[in-house]
Amino acid sequence: MLNIYLLRHGETTYNADGNRYCGRTDAQLTTKGLAQATAVAEQLRNIKLDAVYASPLFRAKRTAEIASNGSEVETDQRLIEVDFGVWEGKTRAEFVAEDPMSWQNWDTDPAKYRAGGTGESGAEVVERVADFFNSLLERHSSGNILVVAHNGVNRLFLAHKLGMPLKNYRKIAQENSSITRFELAENGELTLNLLNSKL
Repeated sequence: MLNIYLLRHGETTYNADGNRYCGRTDAQLTTKGLAQATAVAEQLRNIKLDAVYASPLFRAKRTAEIASNGSEVETDQRLIEVDFGVWEGKTRAEFVAEDPMSWQNWDTDPAKYRAGGTGESGAEVVERVADFFNSLLERHSSGNILVVAHNGVNRLFLAHKLGMPLKNYRKIAQENSSITRFELAENGELTLNLLNSKL
């Protein structure tokens, strides 16, 4: 049984600026974001981490380095944030005003439709993130694993594994640098233990 400590990265400049959609843009962590990662490091200080994985984007990798108390971090492209297409860098209010149908399609059926019209579909996101966790099970039969990724990919994956329609993924909150812990059985079954916890 694998214990997965799943984080969303700390607060970024895009989060602080009206929560702009930040997919592949390599936004920096704010002072608050760095402090959030440091707080997680204190929470995890007495937990032996067997491995640490992160999205290759700076905000996730740096959060992982801090939160893991300086452990070696392996980056994996499959953990990168959703490709938001033309929504990148805009607030929801801005891009909905520009093209309300694109948002309505995504909001109704993100599994089918592409974010921002030209980005990824929810089904594509789930496929690559599930592939990452399946490979994790092959590499680690047990232990404690820290995974640091992003708001969109984390919620879409959790919704999928919990049997929720992907259109409900936003009903799962993923606060910056708060710990979500779940167990992964050998068959890939997920049991959610903690959500946005401070341990």
